[in-house]
Amino acid sequence: MRKNRLRLAGVLAAALVVTGLGVPAAQAHGKPATLADLAQRHGRYLGSATDNPELVDEPYKQILGSEFNQITPGNGMKWYATEPEQGVFDFSAGDEIVNLARAHHQKVRGHTLVWHSQLPDWVTSRAWKAGELRAVLKKHIQTEVRHYRGKVFAWDVVNEAFNEDGTYRETVFYNTLGPGYIADALRWARQADPKVKLYLNDYNIEAVGAKSDAYYNLAKELKAQGVPLDGIGLQAHLALQYGYPTTLEDNLRRFSKLGLDTALTEVDIRMILPATEEKLAQQAQWYADVTDACLAVRRCVGITVWDWTDKYSWIPAFFEGEGAALPWDEQFQPKPAYFAIRGALK
Repeated sequence: MRKNRLRLAGVLAAALVVTGLGVPAAQAHGKPATLADLAQRHGRYLGSATDNPELVDEPYKQILGSEFNQITPGNGMKWYATEPEQGVFDFSAGDEIVNLARAHHQKVRGHTLVWHSQLPDWVTSRAWKAGELRAVLKKHIQTEVRHYRGKVFAWDVVNEAFNEDGTYRETVFYNTLGPGYIADALRWARQADPKVKLYLNDYNIEAVGAKSDAYYNLAKELKAQGVPLDGIGLQAHLALQYGYPTTLEDNLRRFSKLGLDTALTEVDIRMILPATEEKLAQQAQWYADVTDACLAVRRCVGITVWDWTDKYSWIPAFFEGEGAALPWDEQFQPKPAYFAIRGALK
């Protein structure tokens, strides 16, 4: 990774390119390259999450549709949205985002099939016998995967399966079915769509450590058993006050040596407010370093920011006094982070 590459001159140069002032006249008359264009030159995608309530905001939708070549529905494909009552499926929210992405020639990441959070009450409010829950889980996974077959390129099949210390998270699925529910979920998803890429996805696994070791060991085990697993999604919800995950590139590389793709799936870099020039410069450096890490590892297939504008960031509602986590501000103006990503993709 190129350290301390971000300089004021570099940011200014990137800004000039964006505005068309730092490029040859012929190119300046055309549209400046988008983040997606720049990523595509490296064989990567550059995507954003989005959510249905935001899609009434036309200026927002315009940048979402033009700057990115991949979309992840933030909530519309989660269990509470897709099977609110047992056996009653509703794909309208996910379909809206898939249709929007198709109109802009963007690929869609399915998110997420099995997660302990945002489950409907009918799943969490009763005690299940193992056989009953296995049948419910299989039906949910296969119904949703079949519905989106050919419309999504990848699925976050199981989301956030481990605790920080690398032990299994005690969820309704783990407590009832044991750790084998992960392998079953992957097999059922593969049966429903033989071509889609199947991922495990989690936060705080960017650096080498107990939690990422748990995924590494599980991935090795699953591969040895012939369980279909194509990749590991590293969410990369980072915070300036906790320090940069300096072993990110090494971590991506060790998963690739197992024959797995990796993706940075939910990237944002929050700070304690108020935002200052110094914090925004540090954030920009981190966005550049994250991009560099993915570009340095051939099987890191792409980067997705967890929405692109601070206006629709989830951070302020969940982390009091924190925010300003994304490459564009609340007025849709690009921040230093945006130009840093462009600089890294150059």
